[in-house]
Amino acid sequence: MSSKPIVTALASYGMSGQVFHAPFIEAHPAFRLKYIVERTASLSAARYPQSVIARSFEEVLKDEEVELVVVNTPNSLHASMAKQALLAGKHVIVEKPFSVTVAEGKEVMEIARQQGKTLNVFHNKRFEGEFKTVRQLIQEGVLGKLSLFETHFDRYRPEIGPKKWKEEDVPGAGLLYDLGPHMIDQALVLFGWPKAITGDLQKQREGSQVIDYFHITLHYEQHDAIVTAGMFADGPVVKYLIKGTEGIYTKYGADPQEALLKQGVLPTTYDWGKEAASQWGKISYANGEESFVPTQAGTYMDYYEAIYQTLRFGVPQAVLAEEALDTIAVIELALKANALPGKRVVAEKIMPSSATI
Repeated sequence: MSSKPIVTALASYGMSGQVFHAPFIEAHPAFRLKYIVERTASLSAARYPQSVIARSFEEVLKDEEVELVVVNTPNSLHASMAKQALLAGKHVIVEKPFSVTVAEGKEVMEIARQQGKTLNVFHNKRFEGEFKTVRQLIQEGVLGKLSLFETHFDRYRPEIGPKKWKEEDVPGAGLLYDLGPHMIDQALVLFGWPKAITGDLQKQREGSQVIDYFHITLHYEQHDAIVTAGMFADGPVVKYLIKGTEGIYTKYGADPQEALLKQGVLPTTYDWGKEAASQWGKISYANGEESFVPTQAGTYMDYYEAIYQTLRFGVPQAVLAEEALDTIAVIELALKANALPGKRVVAEKIMPSSATI
């Protein structure tokens, strides 16, 4: 391991900073969490007393020792703050959605290229055990020739949430930009760029100003991939449903990492593999037989390990900005399709091909 730590700054200390970033930066020996931006509060002081609480983003960018900046602010600020950090000579991790529009995403990518800095997008759900399991099943052809792939993220939250930047009619707000990029990214990683896209986007909760239900279909040559999420599902809801000529795979329940991290479990003090393996998926066969598939261990620490390998040893990035921009392109196409009578549009490719299995 390189002896020089990756001096890192966290742009905010909300849920994302507290759960998905600060614990992993602190736990990985190659990183040093020097700054946490909190404009008025000092919540991070108790848990990270060795870190400096910065009252402005600009204060962080002026420090030449800072090598990496994590932009985990409200969605509408992602692109502009990523640009600021890149222009200040910093490597960047930006939360999803990478940008609100394809145009601003391209601008950020061009600045990163000009500055010679890495632009990384936090698609951490690639590192969840259930997705790793699904990816292996498809890669190995266990289910045969696919006819349908579905991934769901449904919950029962009929009330408008308290976070205004998620619930008000501002750029990047709503479920489409919150969960959509993660789910679309998984479909693109598995199958590449689609031939066409269908979008059904709705505001279902009473008084909702934002899209809180989406059902997006990515149409491929031989099968469809559906990504859908909403706020009116109760009881056990399927996470993955994959139909193929050799069997049908179903998986209920979510990866345990987020829930455990919210409870205060630290990345280095828990057996993630044991927890994941207890959440079985099931394959049903045409002859009526069934087999159970243990879920692989996932760990978000793999994301930060990949960042370390890229910054210190030049290993290719685990999540390319081009791939993250593809998710925004799909969202734009879904919005376009939703406004059409047939709700279907041809998916014109805007970037080089996404990574596939």
